[in-house]
Amino acid sequence: MSARYVGRFAPSPTGPLHFGSLIAAAASYLAAKSRNGRWLVRIEDIDPPREPPGADTEILRALERYGFAWDGPVLYQSREAERHFALVESLVARGAAYPCGCSRSMLAGAPRGPLGIIYPGTCRNGTRARKAAIRIRTTNEAIAFEDRLQGPQSQRLQSESGDFVIRRRDGLIAYQLAVVADDAAQGITEVVRGVDLLDSTPRQIHLQRLLGFPTPAYAHFPIAVNGRGEKLGKSTGAPPVPLDDPRPVLVSALRALGQPAPAELAAASLDSIWAWAMGNWNLDALADKREIRGVEPIDGHS
Repeated sequence: MSARYVGRFAPSPTGPLHFGSLIAAAASYLAAKSRNGRWLVRIEDIDPPREPPGADTEILRALERYGFAWDGPVLYQSREAERHFALVESLVARGAAYPCGCSRSMLAGAPRGPLGIIYPGTCRNGTRARKAAIRIRTTNEAIAFEDRLQGPQSQRLQSESGDFVIRRRDGLIAYQLAVVADDAAQGITEVVRGVDLLDSTPRQIHLQRLLGFPTPAYAHFPIAVNGRGEKLGKSTGAPPVPLDDPRPVLVSALRALGQPAPAELAAASLDSIWAWAMGNWNLDALADKREIRGVEPIDGHS
């Protein structure tokens, strides 16, 4: 390879590692390691009200217990705030972004599309609000990209979502800006993440183009859902992955990712499980799928 592969796992520290996030970690890890690339861990701690103390430590401890080995120090987004805010200021100075005083209640009657509220451009020409968010200007030019698993994608931002927030009204940096800034800073060459974030990708590509950042490749794998069809997560009561014996749970994660891991692998060492996974990894087994069902309970663990 002319340029070394760099991938990442970027959890938000809103709770401990659960089975859905284990799948996400394993998919990104194997995509990198099977190609002799680097795999980075980034803690996306940019929303303090939703982050219980110690959640980041729990996530990292679980990753270590399951045999993940990341390359280089863990990046905490909260420590990159100065760089994030500088990018916001540069976009405002160029007229590519602007202050917006609209609250959620003010936008309650705005039109809605598949992505939620379509911002009507209320503050595009200025606002007198003292407390303002910063929105990025969008156009209606189609932003198209080829997703490795979900195929061709296209979105017209202005008509499908409208100008979107890059700095919140409470002063916190918004996800879309932070992820674009840090993917560029870390030299990420491919983003492997859940399909629930697929609709965010055109917004991120728009920001990458405005900021002169390279656009990585994208692969959005299906998300794990419970018996009610809900995404596994803290809000749907997904339990933390067990730490006593990670081997059967890791094998279950591989199977959920479409990898035909043999049953006897659950009794092997973690090193042996990872060696098998890297030697047999086939991300394309997940092509055109949007959900992973039948993943609860995890081999008898609750």
